[in-house]
Amino acid sequence: MYAVGIPQPGGPEVLQLVELPTPEPGPGEIRIRTAAAAVNPTDTAFRQWGPRQKEGLAPPWVPGMEMAGTVDAVGEGAPWATGDRVMAIVMPRRALGGAQAEYVVVPADGAAAIPNGISDAEASTLPMNGLTVHSALLHLGLSPGQTLGVTGAAGAVGGYAIELGKITGLRVVADASEPDEELVRGLGPDVVVRASKNLDEEVAAFRGAVPEGVDGLIDAAVLDVGALPIVKDGGALATLRFWAGPSERDIRIHPVMVSDHLHDGAEIAKLAQLVVEGRLTLRVAATYPAAEATAAHERLQAGGTRGRLVLTF
Repeated sequence: MYAVGIPQPGGPEVLQLVELPTPEPGPGEIRIRTAAAAVNPTDTAFRQWGPRQKEGLAPPWVPGMEMAGTVDAVGEGAPWATGDRVMAIVMPRRALGGAQAEYVVVPADGAAAIPNGISDAEASTLPMNGLTVHSALLHLGLSPGQTLGVTGAAGAVGGYAIELGKITGLRVVADASEPDEELVRGLGPDVVVRASKNLDEEVAAFRGAVPEGVDGLIDAAVLDVGALPIVKDGGALATLRFWAGPSERDIRIHPVMVSDHLHDGAEIAKLAQLVVEGRLTLRVAATYPAAEATAAHERLQAGGTRGRLVLTF
């Protein structure tokens, strides 16, 4: 089979199509013939730095944490059939590699059916990004009526955070730059504040809307320590790049570990139902053939992507 390979850490130019053995599913696993795989910031970081030495993974490394396609082989005891359209979350830091490959083996319980009316490209943007927000909301533990702040609200994770926050019954305060304001407002937050690359201005915008600070914050802009002043005393902060503190003012910090949800296909299915009901919005910014992975990484690194870039196979 072919896959997007990282032969050594580096810039987008190191990406290349590589030939690898086609994997076989074991008990409780399925093999998916990939149709589409989303490109996420975690993939650009993986490409730039490679795996950790302790992981002991030999190159070429295959990135990708979410994908969609068709089941083409079923391991013993897996409750799927060949021909089923599925989407799945994938862990690239393993010997089999990630989602950006022609064939991908995943645990059967890490996949969910793709409902009719959702394209493969759209479906590939939901598993990892949707579970990231689901996990963040679980960690924040907010009650209906409390205030959820969202930084980086125009991005893929930020958009899901707005909509899932509202579904959960929260009052959502989201940031947006002037060009993104219409897009963000369309996702349904209660309050939109002006996003700024100046951290003091970003904090002032949130505090202007919520003087006491938000009860919980999903920091999709990856402000890390810079996000703490947005949160009230004793509130909670969900971070996306493993930042865990130090904290201040008794704020609880919860680094989101989406790797904890590799068997959470049932939750992916619930998210997909919200899409069918028109309550959760899938956004594909552009698609690229897998052979053009370099161009997709270059575009993502340039910033300003609204929705997800997707590789097709």
